[in-house]
Amino acid sequence: MREIVLDTETTGFEPEQGDRIVEIGGVELLNHMPTGRTYHQYINPQRDMPQSAFEVHGLSEEFLRDKPVFAKIAQEFLDFVGDAKLVIHNAKFDMKFLNAELGWLNMRRLPDDQAIDTLEIARKRFPGSPASLDALCRRFGIDNSARTLHGALLDSEILAEVYLELIGGRQPDFGLSDQGHQGAHAAGQSDWRPQPRPVPLPSRITEAEAEAHAAFVAKMGDAALWTRLA
Repeated sequence: MREIVLDTETTGFEPEQGDRIVEIGGVELLNHMPTGRTYHQYINPQRDMPQSAFEVHGLSEEFLRDKPVFAKIAQEFLDFVGDAKLVIHNAKFDMKFLNAELGWLNMRRLPDDQAIDTLEIARKRFPGSPASLDALCRRFGIDNSARTLHGALLDSEILAEVYLELIGGRQPDFGLSDQGHQGAHAAGQSDWRPQPRPVPLPSRITEAEAEAHAAFVAKMGDAALWTRLA
């Protein structure tokens, strides 16, 4: 199963009011494991950069002036995404902007059911708790110290870690299924194998229980199976 963890940065909140995408970042997952393949592109919005947006992502009008416009990268972006599920935090926002940009070019739009919203997943798992990306990083102990400003690729990489925690860990099937092995080979990864614990788990049997068991076995005599295996 192929998924793309995706994030965008924009000039504001409403494409219908003239706001545009200025950055796209994506991280590829195969069977819930990062493949190392990413997508990243700065985009010239062909408009000014509001100060409020600049304070969020730090992308100035001057910096973006020589970057390609969305029309130049749209097909490359769609080719990268393909039919993979799009893992997005607050998916409605990013899908709204992506489909607005694609719609202006009369290109194929991304269906809403292609998106997986990690914000909705987090709110269902932890009702009433903060569900921002930073809050989830704190909950799961994920290092986001490099996130001084929003950045599409960095946020995608962080969100990939958060997503894998939200669905139950980095490898929910523990790599034991045939599909998991095939995915690992396709991503250039070695087969997963369980490793011995560096420190054995402590016994959960109390001293009194051990004594009671020994007395029970002693009553069975020397022919008891427990005695032969001891």
